[in-house]
Amino acid sequence: MQYFTALKIGEKRVKEAREYLNKLANGRAMPALALRDNKTNVWEPVGEENFYAVIDESSGFVLTDSSGYIMALCDKNGISKAIVQGVSKEQKDEMVKALKFDNILEFKGKVQLPV
Repeated sequence: MQYFTALKIGEKRVKEAREYLNKLANGRAMPALALRDNKTNVWEPVGEENFYAVIDESSGFVLTDSSGYIMALCDKNGISKAIVQGVSKEQKDEMVKALKFDNILEFKGKVQLPV
């Protein structure tokens, strides 16, 4: 796929994920990655499917923010499409409840976050 075609598709998927996450996070969601990093010159957009991930320091990330968690919507490969930082335990629990209600499954692997 050509770079710009893949990017446009990925940007659309990121926008949709961010809009959904914004509804759960009072407008605090940020866009993340629109393209898959596959270590080749083949460009692929981030996946269409949505999974949620709860990221804390036990996930292997060093969070510079002491206020808790990062919530992410990612594809089946763990590539994040939208994130919310600085989520408290109570906010995390409410968001997970809403995600589960909407039949969004939890991603269990390593999540790729924007640098």
